[in-house]
Amino acid sequence: MSKAKPFVSDIEAIRKRARQDIDKGAMTAGYKADRATVVKLLNHALATEIVCVLRYKYHYYMASGIHSQAIKAEFLQHANEEQGHADLIAERITQLDGKPNLSPEGLLARSHSDYVEGEDIVDMIKEDLVAERIAIDSYREMIDYVGSADPTTRRVLESILAMEEEHAEDMNTLLEQLGKRGEPAKPAPAHGKKK
Repeated sequence: MSKAKPFVSDIEAIRKRARQDIDKGAMTAGYKADRATVVKLLNHALATEIVCVLRYKYHYYMASGIHSQAIKAEFLQHANEEQGHADLIAERITQLDGKPNLSPEGLLARSHSDYVEGEDIVDMIKEDLVAERIAIDSYREMIDYVGSADPTTRRVLESILAMEEEHAEDMNTLLEQLGKRGEPAKPAPAHGKKK
């Protein structure tokens, strides 16, 4: 059995550093990430989330068809959750002494995902699934970049990533349940049975 590693810290030095640059709030000398790059990445994530809110809201209002009510409810839920992600990201940006870029100017250029309306309810679901898949890979790359240099930002991104994966699974399930025109998909034929 290995010996437990003792925790040794110079508490007096930590106290002294805490009083220096007090106007920087949560940004202490112990922050190890490239703050400017992290803020830039987070502003791109913020733009992505805003675009996703707008796309889901559009889909919520425009979805129609006999089976649209349950799907509309899913779109609205996702829009609200994406707004929650945007709020978390904007809050983290301010904690890093940055400014959340909420300007509509250049929003699509900053966003990792596209804003595609879709022709019908199936297209809408497909576009939402594509956007979720983009978000998933983008968040994974950001998490890898941040690594252990900024554990708070990493945890925020990891929690959002988990929700984006859930959203993608929701959209994939809806696609599996619908046919090409938004009607229920035909059940898969049982193996070995003849018609």
